[in-house]
Amino acid sequence: MSAGSLILTRREGACLTVTINRPDKANSLTTEMLTALRDIFRTAASDDGLRVVLITGAGERVFCAGADLNTLYDVQNGPDPWDEMAAALRAVPVLTVAAINGPCIGGGLTLALGCDIRVCVPEARFSYPVLKNKVLPGQYDVDTLTALAGTGRSAAILLGGAAVSAEDAAAWGLADRMVSRDALEETCRSLCATALAAEGAHLKTLKSMLKGGSS
Repeated sequence: MSAGSLILTRREGACLTVTINRPDKANSLTTEMLTALRDIFRTAASDDGLRVVLITGAGERVFCAGADLNTLYDVQNGPDPWDEMAAALRAVPVLTVAAINGPCIGGGLTLALGCDIRVCVPEARFSYPVLKNKVLPGQYDVDTLTALAGTGRSAAILLGGAAVSAEDAAAWGLADRMVSRDALEETCRSLCATALAAEGAHLKTLKSMLKGGSS
């Protein structure tokens, strides 16, 4: 399957929904899929009609299991595709929401941490097995995880390999809302309603302020 069929986009008015469409492989991400996501986010950043980017996973089993381990250790010539994808997501100047419809693992957490708002279902769990897989996370991920969950809890996730339940993630602030699967779409739409109706420049300025004036 091509990367285009593995990353789906749907535009509804001022909302762009991005779906990781590889449910048979736990929505894990290949290098080609990372490049596709990077390009989608870069295009979104220059789309004056856009107000919201919503990210989710296909199926009801997993949001995103992170990197496809068959491509995790591929030698890359040039910039790291994970860094490029994550930077492109963070540079989207409008509201970004992760609709976490299942486990959010490794690079899946990179996607979630790059969004402004994270909404999860009770079946979700959060982990970042970088020590086990002998890779390093992005510094932004570490900083954001620590800011949300605290140093000790972040150490448990990163150094202790802990998997965090949806309930604990919501209590810690790692997830902003935990809702039933049936309510996930409606909750995300409700959270996006004001941004969708906003004037673009105002929304972008407010997001810049929220991020401390940086992209």
